Order: sequence, then structure tokens, then C-alpha cells
Amino acid sequence: MTPEPSDDLIEALTFDLQGETFALEAGLVREVLDMLPETDVPGAPPFVGAVINFRGRVIPLVDLRLAFDMTAGAPTIDSRIVVIEYNLDGEPTLIGLRADKVHEVTSITRDVTEQAPRVGMSWRADFIRLLARRDGDLIVIPDLGQIFAARGRSTTTVTPINALQS
Repeated sequence: MTPEPSDDLIEALTFDLQGETFALEAGLVREVLDMLPETDVPGAPPFVGAVINFRGRVIPLVDLRLAFDMTAGAPTIDSRIVVIEYNLDGEPTLIGLRADKVHEVTSITRDVTEQAPRVGMSWRADFIRLLARRDGDLIVIPDLGQIFAARGRSTTTVTPINALQS
């Protein structure tokens, strides 16, 4: 049986957060950057506690480790910022995500994915869209919509991409 190339394949960028492998759909990724100077945002939740200057735009810097109840760590030589474009409230928005190490863009077939179990997980199952197995390792594909809805609430406003182009 030959797999269908369209819906049965996820092109994903893999990266590490505290030794765990995560993946984001490659179509969301705009750029992978070396670490940049950060500006703390007073009153913002730690999950989105800083902003960076990305090509003249101020964008929020999200720490997914905090969404998964990991400890925030100091950047290392391997640390990167993954800039994604994600629809927040129907508006395309640039967001930086901290990563301990970025690996590669890879293909994940649907036949190696499964839903996160509802019990026995150390992380919130609703924050995980899919789990994938590759070479005996587990790859976590986070549900960014659930994470941003639950953890990203703050009094700060994120400027959508379209609002900056006037």
C-alpha cells in the first residue's frame, strides 16, 4: 500500500526543549535565528515575558518550556529562536519561540503518529496535538492554539502583521 503524499505526510521542523524532541509544521516557520537581545515586558506572564526586534518589528518571544512546566534555562551556544507566523484571533502574527537546539526539517508520516494519552502524561494532554515515533524516540507536536489560549493571556497586545504594513 502506497501512502498518500498530501494528508499523510507532515513536513516538520524538529527542535529540542530540555532534552525532549518537539516538532512544528514547517509551513509555520519563517526563519531560525541565533539568539537576539531580549527586552523584558513588565507585567507579562513569564510564558511571553519578553519581546525581540525581528527585522524592525517587535515580536513576542514565547518560552514553550514554561507551557510544558519545564524550567526556563539560560541560552547555550545551540539555542535558537524559531520565528513562526501563526493566526491569533484570525490575524497572521509573528511570534518567536525559544528552542534549546534546532535539528532539521523532516517528514513525519501519519502512520507513526497518535493522540496523546489522557492519563499518565506529565504534560497537559490538550497541549499536545500529536505524538510521533521515530527511531525509538518520541516527537511531540504541540497544539499551539491550545497553548496560546491557555498560557498566552496577558494585558499586553500583540500587533498583527497586517497592522504594521500601513
